[in-house]
Amino acid sequence: MSKWDKLIHKLKSSSAEIRYEELKKILEEYGYKARETSGGSSHITFRKEGCNNITVPRHKKIKRAYIELVRKVVEEEAKNEDDG
Repeated sequence: MSKWDKLIHKLKSSSAEIRYEELKKILEEYGYKARETSGGSSHITFRKEGCNNITVPRHKKIKRAYIELVRKVVEEEAKNEDDG
């Protein structure tokens, strides 16, 4: 299993802890660009044209709600790849 496959499996696992760096890698792989705020916020917004923005805190341990947002992105991207 490749590193990418392991990372996606980890994302889909309900018990796995995901780090900010791992979520960032996944989102960037799907074309999202990170945009840091100038006000020194601990949250980073990822943007991709035609898609909803995703804001994720830059913490070592990410809460499940943010992981679910990224998991939905992965599922949508997989669906789009299958469609065409």
